[in-house]
Amino acid sequence: MSFDVQSIRQDFPILQSQVYGHPLIYLDNGATTQKPRQVVETMVQQYYTANANVHRGVHHLSVVATDMLEQSRETVRRFINAESAQEIVFTRGTTEAINLVASSFCQQVMQAGDEVIVSTMEHHSNIVPWQLQAERKGIVVKVIPMTDDGVLLMDAFEQLFSEKTKLVSVAHVSNVLGTINPIADIIRIAHDHGIPVLVDGAQSVPHMPVDVRALDADFYCFSGHKVYGPTGIGVLYGKREWLDRLPPYQGGGEMIGTVSFERTTFNQTPYKFEAGTPNYVGATGLAAALEYVEKIGMNNIAAYEADLTQYALQQMSQIEGIRIFGPMEQRGSVISFLVGNIHHLDMGTLLDRLGIAVRTGHHCAEPLMHRLGIEGTLRASFGIYNTHNEVDALVAGIRRVASMF
Repeated sequence: MSFDVQSIRQDFPILQSQVYGHPLIYLDNGATTQKPRQVVETMVQQYYTANANVHRGVHHLSVVATDMLEQSRETVRRFINAESAQEIVFTRGTTEAINLVASSFCQQVMQAGDEVIVSTMEHHSNIVPWQLQAERKGIVVKVIPMTDDGVLLMDAFEQLFSEKTKLVSVAHVSNVLGTINPIADIIRIAHDHGIPVLVDGAQSVPHMPVDVRALDADFYCFSGHKVYGPTGIGVLYGKREWLDRLPPYQGGGEMIGTVSFERTTFNQTPYKFEAGTPNYVGATGLAAALEYVEKIGMNNIAAYEADLTQYALQQMSQIEGIRIFGPMEQRGSVISFLVGNIHHLDMGTLLDRLGIAVRTGHHCAEPLMHRLGIEGTLRASFGIYNTHNEVDALVAGIRRVASMF
């Protein structure tokens, strides 16, 4: 399928909206994406025709709902090229997936003084869970430094390993800088030291092909709502040997084998990590979203968004007084910027009055902001339905707002 952005836009009814009398220009895809009708209609259809609790029932609706959930798991497996559907754990999103690994991995593998390596550009979701484990268990968090333009220092990364290192946990793509980290190299170096790697794929899976086996990732996670799917559903991929080894994250129904007041045995992977009634309709919606972007083609999406981002960088760099953060090459479809001395919140508020939705603030990456010596930025982040005309409108909007100061 060739990439037809106008045809794609027709699948997203919200893009026909007006904001303060202006056509909506939605450039906050790094926070969440809009949903195509195909995803919404799939979920509505399940609620109307196949809604029943899964795995526990022998009646027809339960069997159908269970089949749909497991078909969705298989869709995810295929999408990221996992070896087995048993390596796919459904979570509420990337945040819960990282917390799951932090809790279970630290419980099973790490002792006081053991180390986890993260990077300077991590989202709080890949910082705070490890800090919680540092308080509870006494583990140590070490940080990969970066250059001023947002590139990880790989020589320094290699120097961080010690006999106490137990895990590397890094973002595939920075949600602030757009930096595409050399994740295959990071995994190879870690494996050379005998250390597993967890990859935060929240900002990569929506924008580029991801093959967890080609990367040789030990754990890889992403969120449904950032890849045109529903909120409240996400994925943790884990190599089977790791998932089998780790203890459950939560207790309850679904995740058990047998229960008595004396002891409990646990279900097999992945169910031992899915306590309680799963978000089975959300899983169906996620599968529909993945099938939607598969039909367009992830390579087509990557090429289109790369072209759009380069165009935006070229046009925005001509704005007087603008500072664009992050590398100019090897970057995803995220542009964080400031203009002169205008506060990001003021600029974002005024762009909103022009119908242009961008994100403002520290983007859940305060340590990165401290490294850059700023409080926050504006962030424009692109998706499959954004256009060159919308980039032109953003540039014109920034210039118009800047002229007010």
